[in-house]
Amino acid sequence: MKRQEQPELSYYGLYLLHYLLEQHSRKAKDLSFIYSREQLAAETFEQARLDDYPVEGAHELAMSVLTKDLGLSQWSILVEVLEKEFARELDDGQRLTFAEKLLPLLAPVFEPYDIAEPEFELTPDYMRLYTELTGAVVLYIEQYGVQ
Repeated sequence: MKRQEQPELSYYGLYLLHYLLEQHSRKAKDLSFIYSREQLAAETFEQARLDDYPVEGAHELAMSVLTKDLGLSQWSILVEVLEKEFARELDDGQRLTFAEKLLPLLAPVFEPYDIAEPEFELTPDYMRLYTELTGAVVLYIEQYGVQ
């Protein structure tokens, strides 16, 4: 039986894949989602150019379609906290494994915050969440270590 090969990703598909790996790692495995968004972004760019948008404007519209409803994720916020606040305790290899272990345990910390809010990372709530996550990680490490 022949293995069916996936088509190569275009610029938009590669951009989305990279974005998902950093922001929504679990969604990065959903190739049908990536391919459909990639196609929609390319169609949006093409239509915008046909409608006389400049290249930059058409690209901006395509990127907006590509990343629609993909704001910050709990994963990306936790990984940022671990990278910035626990670089000495966790090397690069440990960080992602540790984040996978911690994320389900930290769900109650995220609960009161609307991280899907546009530009959430620019709000005071983001700093409160960041601080609470840092404290929760400290408590976890004190109790269980980093293993």
